[in-house]
Amino acid sequence: MTTQFKTLDDADVAGKRVLLRVDLNVPMQDGKVSDRTRISRILPSIREISDKGGRVILLAHFGRPKGRPNPEMSLEPLTPVLSEMLGMPVGFSDDCIGPIAAGIVTGLKDGDVVLLENTRFHAGEEANDEDFVSRLASLGDIFVNDAFSAAHRAHASTEGLARHLPSYAGRTMQAELEALEQGLGDPARPVVAVVGGAKVSTKIDLLSNLVKRVDALVIGGGMANTFLAAQGKDVGKSLCEHDLADTARAIMATAKDAGCEIVLPVDAVIAREFKAGADSEVVWVDAVPNDAMILDAGPETVKVVSAWLDKAKTLVWNGPLGAFEIPPFDTATMAAARHAAERTKTGELTSVAGGGDTVAALNQAGVADDFTYVSTAGGAFLEWMEGKPLPGVEILKA
Repeated sequence: MTTQFKTLDDADVAGKRVLLRVDLNVPMQDGKVSDRTRISRILPSIREISDKGGRVILLAHFGRPKGRPNPEMSLEPLTPVLSEMLGMPVGFSDDCIGPIAAGIVTGLKDGDVVLLENTRFHAGEEANDEDFVSRLASLGDIFVNDAFSAAHRAHASTEGLARHLPSYAGRTMQAELEALEQGLGDPARPVVAVVGGAKVSTKIDLLSNLVKRVDALVIGGGMANTFLAAQGKDVGKSLCEHDLADTARAIMATAKDAGCEIVLPVDAVIAREFKAGADSEVVWVDAVPNDAMILDAGPETVKVVSAWLDKAKTLVWNGPLGAFEIPPFDTATMAAARHAAERTKTGELTSVAGGGDTVAALNQAGVADDFTYVSTAGGAFLEWMEGKPLPGVEILKA
């Protein structure tokens, strides 16, 4: 696939100061990193630039410090983790601009790596303030963006720097954009999208975009209840946005006009209480008792979804089919995930998944590594699926 943006293949980094924007917004517990996935994703770009003699200056944010220094959101605790995972020393600067940062950057030798303090400790980062951008840009010769997860924000370190310096996509950004292009940009058809989660209200833009671009849209989780209710079915005490019935019907009408089949549950796993090991039973969706909740799709629905996955050449997945965090309400999500993984492993399916709950569900099913691509970018992945331009990507286009 030909990319529209410049990558590290186009960059001459030897002897250059390379400002590398990465995603280090990692989960922490008791001052320790509890999940290293995002760090492992940025290692290839760091190593490649370092190996080619570039001086790697890492830019990142952590949390929401609201434009002021906050010791609890310092990036310094990540320095030893980065050093250990890279197998080389990583320096640290107490600020990302000013004399401290400038002094440290001046002392770098070819191949060195330094991490600058949280860019969001300055209000100019989120404001994309020209003065702040200039001060950041003065530290580098080249800008490489490897943080797709922050690409939906027009911040100084994601969009502003690309206006001041020669700019390239890092290897993680490149992999993400190429996978997304396979998923929805120019996909092999038929394309099936699986969208789950609790609320339709958070995914109206997503559903409205997808029905025009995919051949079948599987709707699961609490969202499916809203669609079932919009069709006049009684969903009992299930999580349901009854006030969005008109929206659901409008999305179904758009899908019909676009030739997209909407796949809703035909049977459901119900229970009277939402807790692990609660008594549950399977009923048809038009026979849900008044005092029960739909907590998962049923076995017949799984068969329908699997049949669509068998037809599909491309799968885009965001959100679980049921309340997967609590057994036995994880059955449908696990079954569908494993089926998609099997089809992907045989080369019959290109599968692209993303979003926090989705990644957790695929990990729980033990198949995250079997999908073609799993995006760790929550908001950016969602906005891309909604068809919205991402400022941090648009600015990189050649």
